[in-house]
Amino acid sequence: MEPGEGDAAALTREILEETGLSVTVGALIGSVTRPAADGLYDIRDYACQVRSGVLRAGDDASEVRWASAAILATLPLTDGLHETLREWGQLPRV
Repeated sequence: MEPGEGDAAALTREILEETGLSVTVGALIGSVTRPAADGLYDIRDYACQVRSGVLRAGDDASEVRWASAAILATLPLTDGLHETLREWGQLPRV
């Protein structure tokens, strides 16, 4: 986040930079705190609706794609991400 920037503005900006998509930010889905090299990351996840744009990888990613819950379960993810999304009701229970 930039100084003085709220969650919705930061999220809108970052999603556009990282994916090429313009979004409308919706409700907070959940939040977690994770260790970082210099302290802690406070991570807040929001539901978003795509308004426009073409999905593309930003300059810090080699690829980007839409994935179903089944495909997501096969991808290498940050530790705990899949389980957390399931706990927040964002993935089907298996």
